[in-house]
Amino acid sequence: MNKIIVDSERCKGCCLCIDVCPKNCIEQSGAPNAAGYYPVQFVLDSDCIACALCGTVCPDVAITVLRDVDEDEAVAKAAEVKG
Repeated sequence: MNKIIVDSERCKGCCLCIDVCPKNCIEQSGAPNAAGYYPVQFVLDSDCIACALCGTVCPDVAITVLRDVDEDEAVAKAAEVKG
């Protein structure tokens, strides 16, 4: 499953990532971080396509995009690189 990880202490709650997400996988959290901002969070069980638009638009570099890679595909690609 594709997903994102938000560093809630870096996020200032600008919500640019919410606006750019084509699958509506991000929402604003209800709890403030230590700086008093309301950071965003990943919507569990959402249909994230790992497009990385959220991470690209984030001015605080607070988003990491994790792509679900098929293990067999990863092994095949590694074998191609080796020889």
